[in-house]
Parts: sequence; C-alpha cells; structure tokens
Amino acid sequence: MFIQTEATPNPATLKFLPGESVMESGTANFATRDDAASSPLAMRLYEIEGVTGVFFGGDFITVTKSDDQDWSFLKSPILGAIMEHFTAGAPLFTDDSAISVHADSGEDDELVTKIKELLETRIRPAVAQDGGDILFHGFQRGVVYLRMQGSCSGCPSSTATLKVGIENLLRHHIPEVIEVRAV
Repeated sequence: MFIQTEATPNPATLKFLPGESVMESGTANFATRDDAASSPLAMRLYEIEGVTGVFFGGDFITVTKSDDQDWSFLKSPILGAIMEHFTAGAPLFTDDSAISVHADSGEDDELVTKIKELLETRIRPAVAQDGGDILFHGFQRGVVYLRMQGSCSGCPSSTATLKVGIENLLRHHIPEVIEVRAV
C-alpha cells in the first residue's frame, strides 16, 4: 500500500491519501480524543503524541498537529498507523455516530435547496481538495451558516475562504444571500 501526502493551506494539517475509499458517504470530524471513541483509526492516530485533530473525507484523512510538533517527526508514525489499519481491513467505525451530514430541516425551501446545491457541486469539492469539508448548518434572514471541518477548521485562510470565496459565489448566484458565517 502506498499512501500519498499533500500539504494543505493550513500548515498544522497534512492530508493523507491511502489510495482507496475512506468514507463511502459523509465525513467524520474528530476534534478531540473523546470524539474519536467511535473510530479505531482515529483513536490510534490520537495515540501519537502531537496529534490534535483527525478528519475523514471520501478518499483522504487529514491530521492536525500541535504547534510544538514538527511534521518530519509525526509523518512516519501517522503513515504507519494508517497503513496498518487499512492492510488489516479493520473497520473505520464501531458505530455511525461520528458521520457528519448537512443539517436537515425537513423540507427545504427553494433558496435553501439552491444554497445546498451550490455547496455540494461547487464548494465542497474544492474544499475537499484542501483536506477539509464545509457543512450547511442553516439559513436565516439572508445569512448562511456553515461549519468548517478538517483542514479548514482553524486554518489561517478560512475567514478569507468564507468571506471572499464562498460568500461571493453564493451572493452572485443567490441575491438573497447577504452574508456567510462560520458556526
């Protein structure tokens, strides 16, 4: 098994590509060690000193490190843990409680449907390339509320991504959108 690594816009986060599907659908964000209890792989990664976040996407895993650690020391044990997990054929989860999906408010009105469609087709694929994900959390009085995960969470450029990139795109296509805020 050959696992590729890619830098992300967040210098504290590295993207690992195992060359096979990680999540069939949705994403999983483990912001703390306690969050990782439902995933043997996430728990194993948290056992590595300096790991402060784990995120699973469709075909990648992003790992966030503490500021006092260096990737040159962390990369090898992380690669080993990922490789061992996948070659053993171990399950990713012990239950499905950690899988994230878009907030569901029952039947969406036309504006929310348009927002979700743009997020799904134009924004989420671009953000996934950087090792993260953005989930729809709500729309109220012209404001779109989004949750940033993976490498996007805590990224120095996340505010610019929200305000310049996502907000401008949504406002261009949907004039009723006034602002985008992170949850």
